[in-house]
Amino acid sequence: MSEVQARGLLDTSTVILLGRLEDPNVLPAECAVTAVTIAELSVGPHVARTQRERAARQAHLQQAESDFEAIPFDSAAARAFGRVAASLRQSGRKPAARAYDALIAATALANDLPVYTCNADDFSGIEELTVVEIPHPDRH
Repeated sequence: MSEVQARGLLDTSTVILLGRLEDPNVLPAECAVTAVTIAELSVGPHVARTQRERAARQAHLQQAESDFEAIPFDSAAARAFGRVAASLRQSGRKPAARAYDALIAATALANDLPVYTCNADDFSGIEELTVVEIPHPDRH
């Protein structure tokens, strides 16, 4: 395994699975998230089917808000999004189908950060983006 990165951006899948990761040493020394991840997590309680699921998702959102200072989607990220969308189109993927991931990738590019994800395929086809695949706890 390569040496631990100083700073990295966790995508939403990684934030959701954070407590279940088998080896926390696969994460960067300093973890960050985007405001897009917080937005994506905020959908969860609203679409939950049961009160128990709603409470669990709300707790997860609040934990993420407490644990991380969210990097905003700013004008630099908006400009980087153009490159991300073009890369996705050139690779035959539709940016709208992966809108949250494309916005997270744009924020990572704008802030010169690698993305740490349990679902690396979500970021395939995005040029210039450094993606670090984290072992998914349910896939061995």
